[in-house]
Amino acid sequence: MRRCVLLLILAVVIAVSVLLPAQQERAPEIPFRSVPGFLKLPPDLYLGEVAGVAVNSKRHVFVFSRANSSGPAYAAAAAQLLEFDADGKFVREIGHNLYAWSFAHSVKVDTDDNIWVADKGSDMVIKFDPEGRVAMVIGRKQEASDEGTAPLKHPKPPLPPVDGMFRQVTDMAWDAAGNTYISDGYVNSRIAKVDKNGNWLRSWGEPGNQPGQFNTPHSIAVDAAGNVYVADRGNRRIQVLDGEGKFLRQLVIDVPFDPNARPAIGNKPELPITGSQTMAPGAPWAICITPPPNQVLYSSDGYPGRIYKLTLDGKVLGVLGESGKQLKQFGWIHEIACPSENELFVGELLNWRVQKLILEPMH
Repeated sequence: MRRCVLLLILAVVIAVSVLLPAQQERAPEIPFRSVPGFLKLPPDLYLGEVAGVAVNSKRHVFVFSRANSSGPAYAAAAAQLLEFDADGKFVREIGHNLYAWSFAHSVKVDTDDNIWVADKGSDMVIKFDPEGRVAMVIGRKQEASDEGTAPLKHPKPPLPPVDGMFRQVTDMAWDAAGNTYISDGYVNSRIAKVDKNGNWLRSWGEPGNQPGQFNTPHSIAVDAAGNVYVADRGNRRIQVLDGEGKFLRQLVIDVPFDPNARPAIGNKPELPITGSQTMAPGAPWAICITPPPNQVLYSSDGYPGRIYKLTLDGKVLGVLGESGKQLKQFGWIHEIACPSENELFVGELLNWRVQKLILEPMH
């Protein structure tokens, strides 16, 4: 009888352990500081929503901002690319009045210090050489003379994607061979692969929530082994695929948070969220992988507004930050640059700024 009771208790313990969500696993808080007044802007220059931030080999910082707005209040052209030196001193504006500028989304710097941007409004990816001249364009914006030119629709079922073109493109990353992986994006929900010469190789993915399907692939990164990490924001997961699009695994961030945590803006989301998981805790808005040899992954969410440090296998090593408007608080981190494991640059939409974060050792 006693043995039966013990077996019953053991069965209950096992069942409960299986049913409990992973969010019961706590992660340590990472101590950190934010460098005050890091970027020094000229008196007549202002940032708008900071959609992108990147760092090159000279530790210069590139900021892609929804500033320099022109046109009507709705559908104005809102994109400006600025460069700062390692001390945060303003260096120059790149691509002033560029034809592709419409609605800034992300900026990255490759291993040769070329500067790349994804513009969600013009559906274009632009490569600048280190001198700031246009070296390559991928995609094509709508023609101003076409009577059908208008904001992109989201028809259901979706329109089939077109090779070489994007619909609300979001980000790009590279493998060791120089192939570019482009997350495309709000409408197409796919990943495109282009070789180092700009030749379109292939694309994969479609709208959905199954492996290899996406709901707003919002940010993308590649590790030293050539694996592609996609911030599948609307599905609240990071999908890991090989360079040909084969699904390898998914990473889901489930860490306890204060249920009274304030949102950065708007009403607190009612949990659990049905439909798109964009505002769900742990949903990846921006991801970044540190340089080799010991690579780690950083990811940010919109609510409760934290940054997560993970192994490439998805184990959460620590968390930092919260929503808010002060230093060390975040208002919708839209891109992260991680030149080293303990130094991050984060671009925020709501607070119109870049914060330079220094992570302290965890004890």
